[in-house]
Amino acid sequence: MSRTYFGTDGIRGTVGQAPITPDFMLRLGHAVGRVLKADIDKPSVLIGKDTRISGYLIESALEAGFASAGIDVLLSGPLPTPGVAYLTRALRLDLGVVISASHNPYPDNGIKFFSARGEKLPDEWEQRVEATLLEPAQWVDSAQLGKARRLEAARGRYVEFCKSTFSNDLSLKGLKIVVDAAHGAAYQAGPDVFHELGAEVVAIGCNPDGVNINAGFGATAPAALVQAVRDHKADYGVALDGDADRLQLVDADGRLYNGDELLYVMVADRLAQGQRVPGAVGTLMTNMAVEVALKAQDIEFVRAKVGDRYVLEELAARGWLLGGEGSGHLLALDKHTTGDGIVSALQVLQAVSRSGKSLAQLVEAVTLFPQVLVNVRLKPGQDWKSAPKLAETQAAVQRELGGNGRLLIRPSGTEPLVRVMVEARDAAQAKACAERLADILRG
Repeated sequence: MSRTYFGTDGIRGTVGQAPITPDFMLRLGHAVGRVLKADIDKPSVLIGKDTRISGYLIESALEAGFASAGIDVLLSGPLPTPGVAYLTRALRLDLGVVISASHNPYPDNGIKFFSARGEKLPDEWEQRVEATLLEPAQWVDSAQLGKARRLEAARGRYVEFCKSTFSNDLSLKGLKIVVDAAHGAAYQAGPDVFHELGAEVVAIGCNPDGVNINAGFGATAPAALVQAVRDHKADYGVALDGDADRLQLVDADGRLYNGDELLYVMVADRLAQGQRVPGAVGTLMTNMAVEVALKAQDIEFVRAKVGDRYVLEELAARGWLLGGEGSGHLLALDKHTTGDGIVSALQVLQAVSRSGKSLAQLVEAVTLFPQVLVNVRLKPGQDWKSAPKLAETQAAVQRELGGNGRLLIRPSGTEPLVRVMVEARDAAQAKACAERLADILRG
């Protein structure tokens, strides 16, 4: 029976433990190479990575695996995940490979793949790779082995792409911006983009040493950014995560804006420019205030499962352009094929510049609902869905909340927990309702 290696965002785990081992990575490169060659004559692959010390080990093993299958490889060195997606498309390559565990700490690492169009690949492709991993290796002869070379100016090409998504009629001159790259993949590209668009840049979290990625800096630890904005009296702060596909933004007052608020700003800016926005996509966890604010402007709002991959699938199915998660994964599909923290930050700063308003003013229509999350630990073998009176209590809570709140009960994907989330305009009501539901689950 085939083992499932791929999760919702590629393959990820602790380095030195299966499957994040050099022998598996060699086999993975070989299997992926064979899948490519079954469809494409003389395919070429780009490999990029973040700043984890384990990236060297994994890069070498993957390179050897691809070469053994007769696949030529280009190596970009440290480059944001969306940079690999962009260059794969721009250079007409056949596959983009990212070595990163995103926002995870340095002992973890992983692999993500992008198609020739710079998009995440479907489940069917991943299943073909997993099936090929079960087959014996088919080494090509020496004359057919793949070659590898360093891709010069990869960062510069990506920086120019990011700048191209910002209006030619605008600049960031006069703004002081703190850029926090989480000691990750954007440690050079991030500050470069904002500097070249005219901003005075203060760089923090831009000194990677192989083991400090995401440690106390970046989008998952924004306190450092808030403090730096205050210390340097900056206008804005931009925090990226380890592979720079997610974003958190801070204004001069130290107020932190999450992905829900920033998605609303992007939609509102398009409307202000007279562009048609038929709808936007969030997730099951998107704050209800965003849905209310968008519906007030006759914008349809749809919720996907949690994960930027599912947001992207929903956008593609509907032919829409804008979507995102509260974590800061934002999608503007007329600018890029995947989530990009730098490009998303530029879209928000562009809205600020064009409107002449502060970011706080732009989100005035979105007063986030208080959100209460209660984790209920399950007993071994517990069938929580069959808890007595659960359905009845859910219905009663939803009637009580009416149009001023919502509830969500979902299992954790990694722990024996059920997560109970309730949103309401009134924080006390949200807390009381969440506890009622949690008590039912606890039995």
